[in-house]
Amino acid sequence: MRSPAEPRRRRPPLLLLLLLTNFAPSFGKETLRTTAVTQQFEQNMDYVDFIHLNVLEKKVLNNSEVSVQYLCSKPCIINLEAVASSEFRTGVPVYRRRWKDEKNLYVSRTRQVHLKFPSIMVYRDDYIIRNSIIVHSVILYAWISHKSVSSYDVEQNEDYQDAVAKNYTFLEAVPPFERPYKDHKVCLQWGADYLWMLQANRIPQCPHESDGVQILNFIYASSGEKTGIMKKFEQFENRELETVRQHQIDYPMFTVSIWLYLLHHCEKDLCGILYFIDPKEMYSTPAVFLNEEGYVHIQMHLMRGDDLAVKTSFSLPLKQWFRLDLSFKGGQIEVSTVGKNLKRHHHQSFTFREDFYYDDTAGYFVLGGSGYVNGIEAFFGPVKYYRLNVLETEQISNPLHDKETVEQIELYYERCMDIQEIVYEYRYIVRQGEKALRNCYYENYYLELIYKYGEKSKCDAFMWGKELREKYRTLFKLLQEMDFSAPDVLEDGSDTVVEVGRRIFEKVAKGLSSADGLSNMGSSVPLLVDSSCCGYHKASYFLAVIFETGLSVSVDHTKGLLYSLVGAQGNERLAVMNLGYKHYQGINNYPLDLELSYAYYSNIAIKTSLDQHTIKGEQAFVETIRLMDDELLKAQTKENGDVFMWLKHEATRGNAAAQQRLAQMLFWGQQGVAKNPEAAIEWYAKGAIETEDPVLIYDYAIVLFKGQGVKKNTKLALELMKKAAAKGLPQAVNGLGWYYHNFKRDYRKAAEHWLIAEKLGNPDASYNLGVLYLDGIYPGVPGRNQTVAARYFYKAAQGGHIEGTLRCSLYYITGNMEDFPRDPEKAVIWAKHIAEKNGYLGHVIRKALNAYLELSWHEALLHYILAAETGIEVSQSNLAHICEERPDLARKYLATDCVWRYYNFSVSQVNAPSFAYLKMGDFYYYGYQNQSKDLELSVRMYAQAALEGDSQGFFNLALVIEEGNSIPSYILDHLEIDQALHSSNTSLLQELYYRCWNNSNQESISPCSLALLYFYMRVFWNNILQSTLIYFMGTFLLSILVAFAVQYFQALSAHNSPGSRSEPSSDEHSSSGNSNEDATRLVQQDESTFSNNLSQQQSDPQNPLVTG
Repeated sequence: MRSPAEPRRRRPPLLLLLLLTNFAPSFGKETLRTTAVTQQFEQNMDYVDFIHLNVLEKKVLNNSEVSVQYLCSKPCIINLEAVASSEFRTGVPVYRRRWKDEKNLYVSRTRQVHLKFPSIMVYRDDYIIRNSIIVHSVILYAWISHKSVSSYDVEQNEDYQDAVAKNYTFLEAVPPFERPYKDHKVCLQWGADYLWMLQANRIPQCPHESDGVQILNFIYASSGEKTGIMKKFEQFENRELETVRQHQIDYPMFTVSIWLYLLHHCEKDLCGILYFIDPKEMYSTPAVFLNEEGYVHIQMHLMRGDDLAVKTSFSLPLKQWFRLDLSFKGGQIEVSTVGKNLKRHHHQSFTFREDFYYDDTAGYFVLGGSGYVNGIEAFFGPVKYYRLNVLETEQISNPLHDKETVEQIELYYERCMDIQEIVYEYRYIVRQGEKALRNCYYENYYLELIYKYGEKSKCDAFMWGKELREKYRTLFKLLQEMDFSAPDVLEDGSDTVVEVGRRIFEKVAKGLSSADGLSNMGSSVPLLVDSSCCGYHKASYFLAVIFETGLSVSVDHTKGLLYSLVGAQGNERLAVMNLGYKHYQGINNYPLDLELSYAYYSNIAIKTSLDQHTIKGEQAFVETIRLMDDELLKAQTKENGDVFMWLKHEATRGNAAAQQRLAQMLFWGQQGVAKNPEAAIEWYAKGAIETEDPVLIYDYAIVLFKGQGVKKNTKLALELMKKAAAKGLPQAVNGLGWYYHNFKRDYRKAAEHWLIAEKLGNPDASYNLGVLYLDGIYPGVPGRNQTVAARYFYKAAQGGHIEGTLRCSLYYITGNMEDFPRDPEKAVIWAKHIAEKNGYLGHVIRKALNAYLELSWHEALLHYILAAETGIEVSQSNLAHICEERPDLARKYLATDCVWRYYNFSVSQVNAPSFAYLKMGDFYYYGYQNQSKDLELSVRMYAQAALEGDSQGFFNLALVIEEGNSIPSYILDHLEIDQALHSSNTSLLQELYYRCWNNSNQESISPCSLALLYFYMRVFWNNILQSTLIYFMGTFLLSILVAFAVQYFQALSAHNSPGSRSEPSSDEHSSSGNSNEDATRLVQQDESTFSNNLSQQQSDPQNPLVTG
């Protein structure tokens, strides 16, 4: 490294020089600091010149009074000057006064002076003074000069330094909102005066802002891949802090403190810890990496544009918590590590030849990995960033908060080291024994037959102590049952350990899926822990879900978090998604952190894109199949199912549509069919050759190009692709462009084909055009054009393109593109959308669905819980449905309220179904078990279902009003109901019932149509009862009836006939149980709501009822 330059020295400000000057004490009563006469005058005179200041009220006020006491030994000039400093400028003269004294020599004089300051310093803002300033300090200087009085009118800027006597004092600045208004003695026009009065008393609140920023509060599991946490910092809102930040761009002063639990050093080259990416997507100050030996590599961007790097002489420790502190000042770096007890372990300083360039708002920070570098394999603890200060280790406030989880992580890896060592040594002993026996087999045919067909070798004589055997009894028992001669157990010890973990897990998973498997969870958990310790992290995710939900065990959030973090660090896809979902929603004691959520979701989103190009592994197409949808459930099949057999029959007969569907089902594992790429390719080939169907031709060409399940044949693939393109298939035209780009490097032809395909609406073509612009190889366009590339990526994303969506989500999280303002929530939503298409998640969902169709309730419950905890909505609502169907299972095995938990999770999703809103609306309306009623939340849920186009949502809202409740105006506005209708319940009911009917099936009689008809009948009847004529006719008829009755009874009495009376029959009847409970509630409603409206109409006859 080049020898560093000498640190530059900065001139101290004038104010500091003044404060450091040695002043002699003064005899003035209120004077703060006064200088004595210079020695030259002391030698020649008996009297000493002096000047004192006495300020009655030491505040910056208009017309402040100051008393100046002075003595001159010669004709002199007395000077007063006030100098102010604000947040933008320092040393600004705001008041000056001078006078001369030639006669009163050797006599102490006192003069009263009234200070006049600019209005913006002493008055509040008003209609005329628009921008009063915040004053930090005001210094009032006074001095005596013996210069010739004839030069009184000449400017004397250096007088203070040459004065024979001088003095100064500080005046206290008054905050803007404590100042008085100024009487301008002018009359404003009425409009101007009114506008000012509207805002006169609005005091803006300055946000509390500090340069200390907590970048990370919660533990982050970094898997060592190209994903990490991205943070962007804006300018300070506080103008003082922002001014300091801008001044420090060319002389940075900042500190970063990072807690780490490092699992491995970097496997290759450098791994990212913390680095800054500038708008040109280049590394900038600082860039902190870890190398293969564990040393810290620090790269800095210098003022002149160069980049220089240094490396620490100490390495970072493994598998223990420590804090890495880095402070940067000008061109210097201080690096320290401290332990959990905050004792310093290592310290090193570096000095560069020039200062660093650092603007933390021009780009974004990354913790861990990114598209440019892999991250470290570690757990990040709290990360603190001081933007404007250089702090010593003792001054940094960055505690390790969650000490319980921190200790659990340490204990887990200590235990796992023992387990991995046992597995490795056991396998080594068994293999050595087999090797020795194998040498004997060549001499003894009988022994060879025993080895081939007999019991496999195992280690009965343990070399481990009794205490260790007791501690890991279950593990030793399992090891004895395993066959280590199997070909899937590799020679590499680490792979063997993972393989042992896989076998343990599969044994446990098979047991848990059985009828009574969940009842034996107590014995399964230790085995899952052993499997997890062996590095098989499907077991880690099982454990996380078991403890998080209380699946046949007590709920333990600490262990749930531990195994979620361990599984995510080990790259288990479902564990990573689980953490991404919890941080996205801020649930289950996980803090809401969108950047942290994006780090997890983007990891799986990238893997989803790669997984779809890999036909291996336990993957299935993610299908949205709801257990309430009978039609979709009937369409599910298997290889021996009716649907599949019928498709196979049609495909054999040459039906192109059947061949295409059959091939898709087999290739992706759709509709309940097991994934079978080889069989799918046979149907692709058969369809391409026999039916001339362009889609089948194209699909077969793709598998030939890529060699997926078949030998590569580029020549035949190109012929087929051209054939499909000639038939006008957009994806085939795009495929030709892909061929010219990848195989021929002919970018002109590639662009021509992609432009044609894009016009035909192919999103792949849009993405590919974006890649050309991004790489700077678009024909005829010099250099890279990220802006145009981003627009093509966005267009591809709108068409559902996975890589295009990923690119756009990255733009939204970084905010580095002009057309993509930073929006972390949108970035998370887009990354989550892609992550939830992952084939490994689809495999779990498919297992859950198959178990449900086979009425294997325990297995369905287990796998739907595993899928639901990743945050995928369809599994959450399906799990809630199962818990409703089988409440006995939910009560027996789950410690959490399954129905409430997962319907609640469902309605928090962007794509929540309307029936989930209705369910939660009912729960809030009627109250659900331990949950209290909440009318407003209930109405919000019904309204959201209505906005989704569900007629039941409108129906329920109408019933809420029928039962005498009101709907808040903001909800009615959200439903876009005219505000003129808000005050009338009758008008609202008519509107809601009409929308209910409009969104239902109008071809048949529905509850909405009956409710609307019943509503109109009630309104009509109430209008009739309101008529004066009806009252008159009713009274007349009643009178006639009474008269007739009296005459009739008199006649009976006259004939002495015995009267017979029958009990009056009641018109009221109790309705029998009806399947449509809502309709029954409607018919049985009290008429109080309508009587209220009628009374309103009687008081206001100008407002007739709307009858439609």
